[in-house]
Amino acid sequence: MSKICITSQGNTLDSQVDPRFGRCQYFIIVDPATEEFEVIENSNINAMGGAGIQSAQIIANKGVKTVLTGNVGPNAFSTLSMSGIKVITGISGTIKEAIELFKKGSLEETKGSTVPGHYGTASGNDIPSRMGKSGGGRGGGMPARQGRSGGGRGGGAGGGRKRS
Repeated sequence: MSKICITSQGNTLDSQVDPRFGRCQYFIIVDPATEEFEVIENSNINAMGGAGIQSAQIIANKGVKTVLTGNVGPNAFSTLSMSGIKVITGISGTIKEAIELFKKGSLEETKGSTVPGHYGTASGNDIPSRMGKSGGGRGGGMPARQGRSGGGRGGGAGGGRKRS
């Protein structure tokens, strides 16, 4: 059986799956047949940009054939696909549970990105329920000037004033 990569919040098989690909805390590369694994700390977790592409390149260089994660952005998906790596999203629970699901053959390959670009950045859109709030997402609002924080008028933390 070929190697798989699972995005992880910790460095053991008992760790929880990290829902982010490009900015996950760890990549756990596993041989599902033997459950032998290698842990790679993700150096791209705080990258200013290109985290998905850079993370995909790390995984491709490890000879991984399938990635299991919660979500994947468009740039990471494209890079993984061009490298011949299958992507399976919607994964949660522990790394062990993800391995078992993969071994059962019950997981379906994802056909495209599941989140917009820049998902998982510090701009406040790393949790789906927070997406769409002012100052989050691509662009992140106005740059901080003259003592105001980003997000434009009334949009970011500290920006604007409450009106009665």
